[in-house]
Amino acid sequence: MSATLTPVFQALLNEAQFTRQILGSGCTQIRRANYATKGTYFLALVSLSTGIERLGKLCLMLDHYLEHGRFPDLAHLKQQIGHRLLLLYQRTDALVTRRGLQLKYRQQLSDPFHSAILDCLHRFAEGDRYSNINLLVGAPSSSDPISLWHEKVDMPLFDKHVSPARKVLIGSKARAMAQMMAGHTMVLYTSETGDTISDMENASYRTGVFEFVGPYRQLYVLQIIRYWVEVLSELQHRAMRISSDIPEFSEVLGIFQGEDAYFKSRKTWERE
Repeated sequence: MSATLTPVFQALLNEAQFTRQILGSGCTQIRRANYATKGTYFLALVSLSTGIERLGKLCLMLDHYLEHGRFPDLAHLKQQIGHRLLLLYQRTDALVTRRGLQLKYRQQLSDPFHSAILDCLHRFAEGDRYSNINLLVGAPSSSDPISLWHEKVDMPLFDKHVSPARKVLIGSKARAMAQMMAGHTMVLYTSETGDTISDMENASYRTGVFEFVGPYRQLYVLQIIRYWVEVLSELQHRAMRISSDIPEFSEVLGIFQGEDAYFKSRKTWERE
């Protein structure tokens, strides 16, 4: 990078690097999370909701910079946007149209799975992350984020992307595992929706579902991130024409600008 390392340049660069790291962690963990590792869901949801919020706000800040020659103040971002990821997407979609940005992959996040994922992350950021504490202290109720994700994202993904023959095979393998381990293993878990899992067949079936759903979760999440990275890259090019304070966001976040085939094949995203 040839830009001068002014305080503004360094702050923007640090923000992009931090955002890249937490998004990478979230993308890795969302592929791994299942009923037996519920903490992994929270690691993924915290990282993804935080990272997407920061990425989207960088886009809005650059849009404001292009319009007014300065970045917005804290009140503008905190009071008008806050943690509301759905509003953040609406504002981003509007600026894409207003500025006539042409994105390579997706002009909008209009797929039902994108909408479902954004809704889950929005609700998590807005308060679902405290669902257990809210229950204990008698606060206004909120949705359980794991149950919500399972119902709105995982099972629809399973229904769409797993063939009937594959579903039968998952069930057959689960029954075979239960028969093989009968009398030798005790199972006691709670499912994503809070139901008790006390038999090997149920546990094995859910593991089979997770193994097929995990890569698709990751794919759709990466498509969402790629959308915002593309928007940020387009705004970056315009802003760099008028200021040397703008770093190469597209270079820092370049790992998220791959093709879908690459997204589906890669499992871990913490490093380049």
